[in-house]
Amino acid sequence: MGTALGAMGLLATATPASAADGTTAAATDPALRKPILVGANPGLQLFDTSGSCTAYLSTWQVEWSTHGAGNALVLWRPDGVRVVGEDPHLALWLADHFVRHFPELDGLPWSAPKFHRSPVQVRLDLASGLQARGGGIEVRMADVLDRRAFATDQFPLADVEHSLSLVIGPCGRAQARVDGRVQPGEISLGGTPNRPSSSAFLATAEVWRA
Repeated sequence: MGTALGAMGLLATATPASAADGTTAAATDPALRKPILVGANPGLQLFDTSGSCTAYLSTWQVEWSTHGAGNALVLWRPDGVRVVGEDPHLALWLADHFVRHFPELDGLPWSAPKFHRSPVQVRLDLASGLQARGGGIEVRMADVLDRRAFATDQFPLADVEHSLSLVIGPCGRAQARVDGRVQPGEISLGGTPNRPSSSAFLATAEVWRA
C-alpha cells in the first residue's frame, strides 16, 4: 500500500460512480460512508534480487473498529499467511477484509490465515520509525524519509470502494525477523528527493470508511 499510495500523490479524490448499476448509496456517494476503522497500519514489503516478493508484513494498531480494538500482525509469505493478535475476531478480519486485497499482494497466492494468539506490542513514531513484535514476528523501520497526507475515495477492497485517509512516512531502513531468523529480501526505494517512496512505510492517523 505504501508504494501504491506514494505513486498516487499527496491527495487523491474520486468522483462518485453512478448508482444506476444498483450499488448501495454508500458505495457510490463517499459522503454517506461511515468509519469502520481508526488507527495505524504500517507496512513492509521485501523483495529478492529477481524482484519477487519474499514477504509482506502488515502491522495494525487499531484504536477503534467495527470489530473491536487492539494490535495485530499479518505476515504473508509464499508458504502461507500468519496472523498474530489477542483477539481472533479482530485480527482475522484485518487479514481478510484489508490485507489480502492490498495492491502489494495483487497476483500473489493467499492461503487461509493461521491464527496465533499472542500479545502484540507496537511502538510507532513519525520521527523515528516503528518497532513491533508478537508471536515470533518482529519488525523494525527507521530513517523516516518524509511525512505527507493522503486521501482517496476509491480504494477497492474485494471490489467494494472504500474511503481512506492517513499520514504516510516512507522509511529508508527496515528489517523483519520471523521465529528468530532475519526474513530474506530488501526493501524497494523510489520516488524523488522531494517525494520519496518506499516499500517500508509508516501509516498513521488512518481512517477507513465504507
